[in-house]
Amino acid sequence: MKKIKLISDSTCDLSDELIAQHDIEIVPLYVSFDEEAYKDGIDLSTEKMYALIKEKNTLPKTAAVAPGEFEMIFKKYLDLGYDVVYMGIGSKFSGTFQSAHLAKSMLDTEDVYLIDSANLSSGTGLLLLKAAKFRDAGFSALEIKEKVEALVPRVRSQFVIDTLDYLYKGGRLNALSALMGKMLRVHPLIMVRDGQMHVGKKAMGPMRKGLHVLLDQYKKDQENMDEDFLMITHSMADNHYQYVRSKLEESSAVKTMYETHAGCVISTHCGAGTIGILYIVKE
Repeated sequence: MKKIKLISDSTCDLSDELIAQHDIEIVPLYVSFDEEAYKDGIDLSTEKMYALIKEKNTLPKTAAVAPGEFEMIFKKYLDLGYDVVYMGIGSKFSGTFQSAHLAKSMLDTEDVYLIDSANLSSGTGLLLLKAAKFRDAGFSALEIKEKVEALVPRVRSQFVIDTLDYLYKGGRLNALSALMGKMLRVHPLIMVRDGQMHVGKKAMGPMRKGLHVLLDQYKKDQENMDEDFLMITHSMADNHYQYVRSKLEESSAVKTMYETHAGCVISTHCGAGTIGILYIVKE
């Protein structure tokens, strides 16, 4: 059986340790301030990005991976005798998946297998860990694609947002809604379902109430949860993370609970203090 190389992009928000442990190649998206472009997670950290946002009083723009970059990386592994399995940010969130399709067409190969995660952040990361598990169990690239695609609708990604500033600055919230939300201290629950983001319940008051909304959503799925692993992903929200983890450890039957940090591309859309619980449910 041919060797299999897993490839993703920087929005999967897996830790460096998990990426190395599971031998995943990461292709960075881009973050730019004016004419200065940075590779997500390579040239720019989330902490440094927030400092630049404060300094420049503007949000950066984000850009997809170009087809030529994928072509070069795919070809490198094809030439080494690998089948390639690529899965990154969902096709409805970025043009990156389309770039991967174009790269495959340019290479005129059937040995590159593309999976639309229909997700973002460590929602994609969960699927990558499943793909690595299938690879290590000896499944072929086609079998991995089929098995992971069956899991895609079962991923549950939800985040609670601490500040509405980034939604407003990014054009996803009008000025009046942003002002009212700030006055009422609104913390919306953002849920990824069917490849799109939806607003769930909104908490008002301190962020702790938002965390309880997030935990309540988790409890709804608790009895039907895949037991392999769960992600707690956040953007510079260490205190929130400690609280959420302590609550999950009281009742969770998931074997492994990972802390991961949102990279620059994800963080520029949600802002500091955002935290999510992500997992896969059973059929």
